[in-house]
Amino acid sequence: MLDKYGIAKRIAQEVRDGYYVNLGIGIPTLVANYIPEHFNIVLQSENGLLGMGPFPTKEEVDPDLINAGKQTITMIKGASIFSSADSFAMIRSGKIDLTILGAMEVSENGDIANWKIPGKMVKGMGGAMDLVASAKNIIVAMQHKSKDGQSKLLKKCSLPITGLHCVKKIVTDLAVLEVLPNNGGFKLLERAPSVSVEEIRDSTEGKLTIEGEIPEMLI
Repeated sequence: MLDKYGIAKRIAQEVRDGYYVNLGIGIPTLVANYIPEHFNIVLQSENGLLGMGPFPTKEEVDPDLINAGKQTITMIKGASIFSSADSFAMIRSGKIDLTILGAMEVSENGDIANWKIPGKMVKGMGGAMDLVASAKNIIVAMQHKSKDGQSKLLKKCSLPITGLHCVKKIVTDLAVLEVLPNNGGFKLLERAPSVSVEEIRDSTEGKLTIEGEIPEMLI
């Protein structure tokens, strides 16, 4: 089973050299720490930054440099700062190659719910709806089950939807799964260390395809 750092480290393996990547709030922000140094990757933050670096050390902290989740960050050489209007123009015009988001629920047909739990105060959806509508590829980082032990990979999302048919891949504390096209459900690709296929099957409410031997993640 993976902790949040393990999930972020595994997702970093999905990033390709030359990508422009947007990191959502929560676990996705940790991915910045695990991108290979030899890769030429540009991280974009919707509050107006292109060229985000790893999280700062105590000596590097600058309270004026923050990501969309209000965490302090660093900038790589050549980074630029601009208005949120320019940032969303980049997103809406399809300039982002990969978006990595957290989620409360994902359905078997790739719907994502990640912004609101009814009855709880929220400030708004933020950039999530623009990102899921415009990104070429969306990977979700999440826990496989809720705190009360219920699956978060569902037949149908029960929470307010952020985007429909948009998630391509999911990395949880238990597994790596692909969302199959044409409402084909989830396909199990990898299992976390010390996690069995049976545990993943029992923890997944939505349709799950399992073919052959499922390899353990290489972290």
